[in-house]
Amino acid sequence: MIAATSLRRSAPRFLRPVVTAAAGHEKAIYSAIGSQASNYLQQGWKSPLMVQSKFFSTAALDDAVVVQTPGSVTKKLRVLNMDTVKNILKELNAVDRNSDGRIDTDELKQLLRKHNSAFTEDEIVEIGELFYAGKSGGSVSFDRFIEAIDRVVQRQESDTVELDESGNPLKLGSCGNEYLFYKSHGNMDWNIELKHTPPETFVDRLAYNAVKGVRLAFDAATGWNGEITPTKVMNRTIYLETIAAVPGMVAAIVRHFKSLRTMQRDGGMIQMFLDEANNERMHLLTFVRMKNPNALFRAAVVGGQFGFGSVFLLAYMISPHFCHRFVGYVEEEACSTYTKIIQAIEQAPEGTELAAWRTQLAPAIGRAYWKLGETGSVLDLMYAVRADEAEHRDVNHLCSNMKPGQINPVFNTEEKLNTMLLKYVQDIMERDPNKPLQHQ
Repeated sequence: MIAATSLRRSAPRFLRPVVTAAAGHEKAIYSAIGSQASNYLQQGWKSPLMVQSKFFSTAALDDAVVVQTPGSVTKKLRVLNMDTVKNILKELNAVDRNSDGRIDTDELKQLLRKHNSAFTEDEIVEIGELFYAGKSGGSVSFDRFIEAIDRVVQRQESDTVELDESGNPLKLGSCGNEYLFYKSHGNMDWNIELKHTPPETFVDRLAYNAVKGVRLAFDAATGWNGEITPTKVMNRTIYLETIAAVPGMVAAIVRHFKSLRTMQRDGGMIQMFLDEANNERMHLLTFVRMKNPNALFRAAVVGGQFGFGSVFLLAYMISPHFCHRFVGYVEEEACSTYTKIIQAIEQAPEGTELAAWRTQLAPAIGRAYWKLGETGSVLDLMYAVRADEAEHRDVNHLCSNMKPGQINPVFNTEEKLNTMLLKYVQDIMERDPNKPLQHQ
């Protein structure tokens, strides 16, 4: 107002009416803002709920912004109440080292370490990497962070909630999907479900029947019919794992060269398939510590890899959909095989070789890889391997239905960060259960 008055006095006589009109508009704007702020104070910030940060946001503003004045940004929230927002802001301010009203990777990790009952150190480090990649080393304003929490909680309570045109409030990129895939194979859920994905299309039926034919031939070659013995188990699993490690590597190689050729991102699929191939290789390296194959067996492995590898490579270049469906059905059979092995070990009479596997230590490489502990048994190893095969089954069936250009649904960095936000706010509420999550 002072600036407008000075400008009016110093302006030429013929311009003074224009300046006076502008000053009048300015006065009306300030009056409206003051009236709106007074209304919010009188209502106790109840409905609609707002979050007011004590800094000037540099983030791009959208329709959710109600008032913007120097030193204050007010945004509509849909689920969180003001007590929860105050608790979040208190924690954000506590870790804000440079008092800029923004949270960066190091500050986020410091924030999550205050909630060590909800997050392990490994999870905090991974979240930090995901956030750094998503923001390309940058930071996010407090209001955006709180708005993102509000969106995640709302979506948790209603499956129909979708992001508006402004997208995720954190404004994350997809860079991390290309290189951050990490999978720990320890502490997995061993109680997997045997399930079957019915074939729907001609390609699905072709893949299903091909697997059934291969299964019959493989059963005959390994003498799987009849009583299950340790020798049969080792022959079958070792040969199976030398072949099972091929599809993941082929998929990764084909996708790798396609990414180079098209100069486009792959959506994080390459790293996932490399991990799948390495996981199957670890199965093999563990089992060969229990039995050393002879020369004839090794020759059969070479022939199988050359034949199957060549055919699968050609097939993947023609139809990835068929190949992933094929592998999905192969893994269904693998889950069935390992389930029979587990049942045979658990039901074996005392004093037999199979019964000894209930307490016999698994090879050291397996105990380390699957985090079985120093007393992890061969039976524990079989449970862990079956859990891996179940994961490969589900992933390949999922990939068979994916369209070109889709981001890896198994390792989506944005979804992982959304899960982090949900766990964070839930832990805040559990510390003070008297404060409801939703405003009344």
